[in-house]
Amino acid sequence: MRLAQLLILALTLVALTPPSSRAQSEPAPPDSSIDMTVEAGEADAELPPRQVATWNAFDTRITSFRFGFGFLVDFVTYVQDDESKQQLSPEDPDAGVRDFRLLFKGKFKTKRSISWTLGYMYDGVDDDWHFRQTGLYVEVPELSGRFFLGRTKEGYSLIKVMVGYHGWTHERSQSNDAFVPILNDGLKYMGYYERPRIYFNLGAYTDAISEDEKFATADHLWAARLGWLPVLADDGQEMLFVALMTRDTQPDEGKIQVRSKGGSFLGPYFLDTGKFDSDHARVNGVEAYYRKGPWLFGTEYNWETVEPLGEGDVLFHGGDAVVSWIITGETRTYNAPGAYFEAVSPRKTVFEGGFGAWEGVLHMSYSDFDSGRFQGGKYWRLTPMVNWHMSDNLRLEFIYGYGELDRFGLTGGTQFFQARIQTSL
Repeated sequence: MRLAQLLILALTLVALTPPSSRAQSEPAPPDSSIDMTVEAGEADAELPPRQVATWNAFDTRITSFRFGFGFLVDFVTYVQDDESKQQLSPEDPDAGVRDFRLLFKGKFKTKRSISWTLGYMYDGVDDDWHFRQTGLYVEVPELSGRFFLGRTKEGYSLIKVMVGYHGWTHERSQSNDAFVPILNDGLKYMGYYERPRIYFNLGAYTDAISEDEKFATADHLWAARLGWLPVLADDGQEMLFVALMTRDTQPDEGKIQVRSKGGSFLGPYFLDTGKFDSDHARVNGVEAYYRKGPWLFGTEYNWETVEPLGEGDVLFHGGDAVVSWIITGETRTYNAPGAYFEAVSPRKTVFEGGFGAWEGVLHMSYSDFDSGRFQGGKYWRLTPMVNWHMSDNLRLEFIYGYGELDRFGLTGGTQFFQARIQTSL
């Protein structure tokens, strides 16, 4: 009942959004493929900068104010072989809320650019509400960058920095989710140096006020990312981004657990080392993304070195590769100051009599969580999928996946049949 009520509410809000706030029918200007803007809500679901709604935005003497929301509901069913059934017993079929959040943001009327954001999310797993990205964004042009103070994404990995609603895949790779929590509390600097086209991110975080949150897996940590745009065409249609990233952590209360689901939020954990004693862990990674018009090619690989107490280091690793083709010809915008991609914006939405934007995606992921006495499993998954961007506010996903898990002395295969309804404002 709650799922149906939330879905009706979300779709009603989208239906009430006036046509002028949706994607316009005219093609985007050539330079719209590169975005140079940055705000406090950069890592929250929102409309593309060139099509911001007005009915949900206000001005006061102190600050501007805008509210929005994000809503995801997932559906999944499985086909398992005999070995997979011995390894795992997912609930089949299943449906549930992946994400439902309320978003608030604004900009203070100060000489120095200071903006704020507040996110409040319903977690369907523990049936409770939690604060998401919340804090202050302070522009520091003297340092060619800006600071964020509060609850935010660490800045490790492009796919982790991106708005989750804007990604091309259904879920992030297993190793990315296992190694890097979605949020942390702390201070982060982000700088973009336009002439050499270099991006730099550095953050320090603590769980002093977030000890009970699921993402609080470290007492203290720091994370950094260094990226470069060696290729950027004059019209912005062709670009290449490469980056190195690292994060160094002191595991929460001296214990660490490396685990991940198999590509379905509703499913069980396929990979899991179990919890064990450790006082230090480090993740290093590389990533590269090439985009030319409607085509996007990307890859990322990460290595996590963990120091179990009284033992030698163990190494877990994994990564993924993706190809995305926007069949209807749109180009996914790249945000240079934030070093991430934005949402696909249809040239003509279904509400304007168009077809929206159709995107075909092929995603391959691999993870190896076996090292020494820790046998968390090895897993790969191949996922072809189609995203239908009906408008800037509404998207449907149709997903097939095949995954193979090597664990418990068995190698089991699982077929995934998944779908998602996504709305945002």
